[in-house]
Amino acid sequence: MLFHSSLRKDLARNFGATLVVLITIVITIILIRTLGQASRGSVNPSEVVLVMGFSVLSQLTTIITLSLFIAVVATLSRMYSDSEMVIWFASGQGLGNFVRPLFRFAWPVLLIVTLLALFVWPWSNQQIQDLKQRFEKRNDIERVAPGQFQESAGGQRVFFIDKDTPDNRFGRHVFISSQDGQLESVTTAQQGRIEFTGNDRFLILDKGQQWLTNHETNETRLTQFEHYELLIDEAVNLPVSAFDSRLTPTWDLLKQPSRENWAELSWRLGLGLAGINLLLLALAVSAVNPRVGRSYHLGLALFVFVAYYNMLNVGQSWISTGRYNFVSFMLALHGGVFMLSMLWLSIRHYNWSWRFLRPARAHQGAA
Repeated sequence: MLFHSSLRKDLARNFGATLVVLITIVITIILIRTLGQASRGSVNPSEVVLVMGFSVLSQLTTIITLSLFIAVVATLSRMYSDSEMVIWFASGQGLGNFVRPLFRFAWPVLLIVTLLALFVWPWSNQQIQDLKQRFEKRNDIERVAPGQFQESAGGQRVFFIDKDTPDNRFGRHVFISSQDGQLESVTTAQQGRIEFTGNDRFLILDKGQQWLTNHETNETRLTQFEHYELLIDEAVNLPVSAFDSRLTPTWDLLKQPSRENWAELSWRLGLGLAGINLLLLALAVSAVNPRVGRSYHLGLALFVFVAYYNMLNVGQSWISTGRYNFVSFMLALHGGVFMLSMLWLSIRHYNWSWRFLRPARAHQGAA
């Protein structure tokens, strides 16, 4: 059918262009953020591309949903402004007749969004967490790059080496600054190496000096040494992530019901339901008066999208704190938005207006 094929062709063109633009913007933002994390020592510099790739993968649900929403609004708004809608309406195609071709085009996209939210989202978050923790658990010498100051895993020392060996076991021209309460020490040495004594890891320094400063008594002491052993904490107690539920597979969320897990499940399932509701809202909000322009409706459409997604985040917080339960929130938010969108679409389809109802009531009163 010409009506369906023409609409799907315009939707595919706008969806592809919007998706490319949004992915480019998100990649740029995530690259800048990941490089900042690498400069602070939270991410291995050699794994920046991996972390960035997993981060973009975890954001694909929002990117794809927003691209679909913008594509529908842009396509239908253009049809209104170019008076194509007048032709379709005159041929007997009301606004409600657009629902079927829209969902025929969008159902694969909505299915991909749902699968990404249920399976790829926790997997990508787990990969990012594993990369960060693996870098944090490396010993202090392994984490130091030549020519760069690097904070130790425990956060109590700052290391600097001028050169290192290929196996990362030796460093030359070593500088170490450490803080232990009121006692601050600055140690320099010509060479440092790693040795193991039992289960303990030691940093062995050769031919250097150490400057100790007690900030409480303002006493200082300079010590020169030929051989100095420094114990390195082997096990670093990493803080427990506050987003453990984001790393949990969907099936495990169902097997281990809790407030946090139900809250995370509401977010993942809500992404797919939000895609369906946003498709209906895009159809209703895209009606444009050609004499007014499309900027107002595009702004309104983006506001609707942002408000809906913010409610997903707020609802996740409410469920995790016990303010609402999973079922009541899902019915209230997604069911309410669905009813609102269907009512709005019906008003657009049948051209209902309060101006039409008021004279009718007045005429009935006169009769």
